[in-house]
Parts: sequence; C-alpha cells; structure tokens
Amino acid sequence: MKIFREIVLLPEFEKDFKKLIKRFRTLEDDLNNFIKTELNLYHKLSIDNKGIFQIPGLPFDDPKIFKAKKFACRSLKGKGVQSGIRVIYSYSEKIDKIELIEIYYKGDKENEERGRFSRYYK
Repeated sequence: MKIFREIVLLPEFEKDFKKLIKRFRTLEDDLNNFIKTELNLYHKLSIDNKGIFQIPGLPFDDPKIFKAKKFACRSLKGKGVQSGIRVIYSYSEKIDKIELIEIYYKGDKENEERGRFSRYYK
C-alpha cells in the first residue's frame, strides 16, 4: 500500500540516519512505521495527535516544513513516542510528496538545522 505519491530522503537526511542507526538499531523499522502511521494520520486523515508541528517563520510557503516531536523508537525502551528522536520533513500537498530533511536525537542537539531549508527550498 502506497500512502504518498513520493517519499524522498535528502542526502543530508541519509547521512544523519546512518549515524543514528548505529546507536538505535530499530530506527529503520521505526521510520517506516512513523511514515505509515503518523504521517498518514496527519496529512491524509487530518488527525492531529499533537506530535507534528509546522515550522513557522520560513521565507517560503511551499512546501510546508514540519517537525515531528512524537516518534516511537523501540531502541529507546520505555520512552514510547517521547523518544527524543526528531524528524524534519517537507510535505507538498499539490504533488503529494514527502521529503525527509533531517533526523536527530534531542540528546545530541536541541533544534533543527534551518540552514538546510534554504539549501533545498527557495
């Protein structure tokens, strides 16, 4: 079952992901589950579980950039969706495309790298 027309992992996301997967072995499955459940609920079914937020104050309107604060990582036992893994992505509703921009562990850094947005989107 394909939920979105296209899902793209940007090169910097892939680099972040490779670093994190060494520490969090379940991350690949966790990411797939996140896309199938959380992103589907939020963007397709309009169900807001208060875990995904649009990032405000960007110098462009399309695509919209989102930060997912609720991300269940099974490697971080006992934390559930409050795992501290953050996923930054864009969603273009017109073309039904998700671009995964950044993934990080909140214990390593506090916020997303906004410089990436201007490198990919004008």
